[in-house]
Amino acid sequence: MTYVVTDNCIRCKYTDCVEVCPVDCFYDGENMLVIHPDECIDCGVCEPACPAEAILPGTEPGLEKWLEINTKYSAIWPNITLKRDPLPEAEEMDGVTGKFDKFFSEAPGEGD
Repeated sequence: MTYVVTDNCIRCKYTDCVEVCPVDCFYDGENMLVIHPDECIDCGVCEPACPAEAILPGTEPGLEKWLEINTKYSAIWPNITLKRDPLPEAEEMDGVTGKFDKFFSEAPGEGD
């Protein structure tokens, strides 16, 4: 099993999860984070650390799309290991539905 970052991370991009990850398996996109499924050790510490509740176990039904997205972008976005401020609109965007179709960006973030 691996954990995956889902829709609610988009345009929030809290990095509390990055700070607690013992294996540095998070990767930085312009407006969200993803988890590298082959690096994740399934410890689960990131899930409760996410203020937006955007991290879920990859074994939950209906998350196949998110596993593919996490796999694809963790291979091309830069690694992030340091906590940063969330995006300015994070509080406003937390809980908004359909964010992937409206706001997802393939552009990489800054990484560390």
